[in-house]
Amino acid sequence: MLDLSTQFGQRVNRQIESEIVVWLTTVDRDNTPQPRPVWFYWDGTTFLIYSQPKAHKVRHIVRAENVALHFSSDSKAHEVTVLTGKAQVDRNAPAADRHPGYLSKYREAIAGIGMQPSEMAKEYSVAIRVKPTRLRGF
Repeated sequence: MLDLSTQFGQRVNRQIESEIVVWLTTVDRDNTPQPRPVWFYWDGTTFLIYSQPKAHKVRHIVRAENVALHFSSDSKAHEVTVLTGKAQVDRNAPAADRHPGYLSKYREAIAGIGMQPSEMAKEYSVAIRVKPTRLRGF
């Protein structure tokens, strides 16, 4: 469990609550890091990310569960946050359009990419759970 009670932890918690995108880094079969921006929902313990079924990140996670998440910093590298942890495909997660928190957070963004929530849930049908185990940054 992450300690979000420290001054740094409280700032990270604010980032988690306000950011729309987090960078998810997996590793490919050659162990080359593969970062990509993703939408996420934080439930207080895990990050929930929805993916297209054939996306490389899904194959990477099935092969190697260690991942990193980080938020973009400003041009002066203020508020650097890196979380590392374990990821897995969650076959029991609700579809994106049936997850109230996720849908509330991304309803406008889903419309902004020209989709209905049901279309988005069909295209991004694989749920990934990331359980962070370490937090670092400044």
